Amino acid sequence: MKKFSLSLFFTLLFNLFVFGQYSFAYGSWKNSLSQIEKNDLTRDEKAEAILKKAVEKLGSEKYLQVKSTVGRGRFSVLRDGVIISFQSFVDIIVYPDKERTEFKQAGDKNVQTNTGETGWVFDGAAQTLGEQNKDQLENFKRSVRTSLDNLLRGHWRGKAILSYIGKREAGIGRRNDVVKLVFTDNFAVEFEFSADGLPTKAIYKRLNPDNEEVKEEDRYAQFIDVAGIKTPFIVDHFTNNVQISRVNYESIEFNKSVPDAIFAKPKNAKELKKDLKF
Repeated sequence: MKKFSLSLFFTLLFNLFVFGQYSFAYGSWKNSLSQIEKNDLTRDEKAEAILKKAVEKLGSEKYLQVKSTVGRGRFSVLRDGVIISFQSFVDIIVYPDKERTEFKQAGDKNVQTNTGETGWVFDGAAQTLGEQNKDQLENFKRSVRTSLDNLLRGHWRGKAILSYIGKREAGIGRRNDVVKLVFTDNFAVEFEFSADGLPTKAIYKRLNPDNEEVKEEDRYAQFIDVAGIKTPFIVDHFTNNVQISRVNYESIEFNKSVPDAIFAKPKNAKELKKDLKF
């Protein structure tokens, strides 16, 4: 989380609200993968310079050399600006596409784990363990694409085209630089950066079940230095400019040794009763 790398937090939120199957229709770029790889050779220099400045701001090589992240904190759901529920979490990420998130609330534990194109879930209240469905897998894929780490560590290269959009108003006397990623299936995400190079937002669009366009937005705040790496300890999520959730980290560890076994689906639900330790 973090979703900073936040993939499973918002996946869980969408499942809670039962948004159903999404279709994505933001962007109209129809290049093949081979064309994207060719275009990568003639990169948008302005956009690349913005990414480089952000990486330097967040820790330069220390940031780029992060292989895993373990975050702990609280995930809150909001309605009309008021927290209506919250749960504690531990989120373990091994880049680029392994993640396990455990949520606890009132004694119940829920676990969601993804490895590439596969994933499994555990519902502690119902004591059920099963494979993720198509929508859950698509949500994880989307959350990886829209994550700041995916952008700045370059895991999108060969899969999308990066371009500089221009400047956007960000308050009185402030303007953010905007870069855009467009993937081969036309899914697009924009990232905003402040004048000093810090990332501020990730913005993308989707179509809801009524075929209406919905704007989704992650806003990053409270950057804290952890072992020479700056990372946001607060990530707020907005839908159509209305805040619906907050991720508030209490601690983050980088490059902690993470055993592959924690991503494997257990044989039965009983194995998930114990707290995760590694």
